[in-house]
Amino acid sequence: MSSLHILSGGAAQGLVQQLRGNFYNETGRAIEGHFGAVGLMRDKLLAGEPCDVLILTEPLIDELTVAGRVQPGSARPLGRVRTGLAVKAGEPQPRVDTPEALKAALLAAQGIYCPDPHKATAGVHFMGVLKRLGVAQALEPVLRSWPNGAAAMRELAAASGSGLIGCAQVAEIRYTPGVQLVGALPKEFELATVYAAAIASRAEQPQAARLLIDMLAAPDTAPLRRAGGFE
Repeated sequence: MSSLHILSGGAAQGLVQQLRGNFYNETGRAIEGHFGAVGLMRDKLLAGEPCDVLILTEPLIDELTVAGRVQPGSARPLGRVRTGLAVKAGEPQPRVDTPEALKAALLAAQGIYCPDPHKATAGVHFMGVLKRLGVAQALEPVLRSWPNGAAAMRELAAASGSGLIGCAQVAEIRYTPGVQLVGALPKEFELATVYAAAIASRAEQPQAARLLIDMLAAPDTAPLRRAGGFE
């Protein structure tokens, strides 16, 4: 039986992984997914990548619906994901709850791991935060960017040395072994992104796509969403 194809922001990767088994038991279908920066996932869709289910930010889903790339009325919200800071598991956790504390923590870091500053939602925002703090230029030598937040967190977990810090969406931090969440960005720099799942207009398996979306958004899946960083 054909697999179900997903293009998804990295924030939802852990949630999808948790439901793979249930979905297979219900349908006999495996899930083949690409997870990464939402801008990159949009580009893959527009380039003709096979896709049944899209999981992207609500504004992108709305944009793609208007463009005829998403089935109208098929979108379901999954929740809001904040952007936060992480350190390697077992490392001291710096204060990041105020702009001043965050600035001090970043300037003291030996390496800063973050998502793509051009296509990843959290990466674009984080670069804006560095500019607002006035430290973007000073931190260039220690900044390490990766295609998406999940990749950045995996690299942070695998990195040697201490004094390292990372920024990604909370969902990506919580589902990455070897890193621990320090806290969300200070309120002045808060980024809370609402994600939605929808059926692609060219979906080859729209019924299976609807079933997966129902599973992702179901009330009894709420504990999984909360555990994964969705509010």
